[in-house]
Amino acid sequence: MSFVTHLESAIDGTHLPHDQLQTLHDGRPLWVRYDLDAVAGTMSKEKVASREPTMWRYEELLPVDDANKRASLGEGMSPMLRCDRLGSAIGLHNLWVKDESQLPTGSFKSRGLSMAVSRANELGVTRLAIPTAGNAGGAMAAYGARVGMESYVFMPTDTPIVNQAEAAWYGATAYLVDGLINDCGAVVRDGTPHMNWFDVSTLKEPYRIEGKKTMGLELAEQFDWDLPDVILYPTGGGTGLIGMWKAFAELAEMGWLSSSNLPRMISCQAAGCAPISTAWEQGDRFADPFPNAATAASGLRVPVAVGDFMIIDAVNESGGQARSAEEDELLTWAQRASALEGISFAPEAGACLGVLEQLVAEGAIGREERVVVFNTGAAQKYIEVISSRLPTLETPVDWASFGS
Repeated sequence: MSFVTHLESAIDGTHLPHDQLQTLHDGRPLWVRYDLDAVAGTMSKEKVASREPTMWRYEELLPVDDANKRASLGEGMSPMLRCDRLGSAIGLHNLWVKDESQLPTGSFKSRGLSMAVSRANELGVTRLAIPTAGNAGGAMAAYGARVGMESYVFMPTDTPIVNQAEAAWYGATAYLVDGLINDCGAVVRDGTPHMNWFDVSTLKEPYRIEGKKTMGLELAEQFDWDLPDVILYPTGGGTGLIGMWKAFAELAEMGWLSSSNLPRMISCQAAGCAPISTAWEQGDRFADPFPNAATAASGLRVPVAVGDFMIIDAVNESGGQARSAEEDELLTWAQRASALEGISFAPEAGACLGVLEQLVAEGAIGREERVVVFNTGAAQKYIEVISSRLPTLETPVDWASFGS
């Protein structure tokens, strides 16, 4: 059974019922709230450890009541990989990567869209719509297909070709829009009264956060219910960072964490689209729309984040920072890290590594601290930016000059 008690407005604390469809309150997102005392009395670490290795192992801390309504492809329990060579290149002795590229749809979007589609399915939704700059559209289409829902996907014309193709491949009705993701969002919003679809835009419904928070639950379990000193997370809409911070707060309230020290959360953006880091550096809680947003990391090209204050609150409460990496660092670091560790690093993770290099050089992150970087997607979904022109080898091979 679900232990959800109500939904709560993140902007003013207003309580709303959880047994009906909800979107925003006063234009801002909602939190899902639980009876954590009841959860703690029912859930145990031993029970969790005995369950299937998916994000649904934390079912008491999730909002779906009926397991038969889950839209699931086995998402969750992405590996935590120690990266000594990459750490050495940056100057760290204890660097880890949580590799979300191995999830069913190739990115962390599997988590949020699985949860959002599951809860929508439970509440009777039959038609979904989403604006996307990359991986979210394909993930929604996949999970919509899993439970037989209609899916409509709207994306900018320069969205990576793999993302364009996968949405249609999973059966969605997909369109390109001349503009950015916020322009696609306007199409979804304007079409809602005509098409009677449910908008699962980032943070415009409350359940994608609950899927993304399982990254934090897994991380805690993988570190034996302890947490690292620092987490670096690539931030577009920011649902993952917000969700993890929520997960840590819930675990702490339940007494499940072995330390009272929570990680410093580092929000990482690209210089070509950096509304959150710009606002944070100016000491603001709300971010202005970022002008002329352009970056090779398509998942970070979110010029307006409806949860801006939630991201900045989490960063500040944790003692963290919101920073950006220069555009030329994104692909350089993503490729270098892939070659060092064999992990399929996406450009978004390159932003994290660029920021990490800055913070280590500044002394803001100590060389002995335990640091986790999130790789939120697979490099092979960015064919346009990772493609290389290979030399042609003529045969028979002249081995005397081979490689010169």
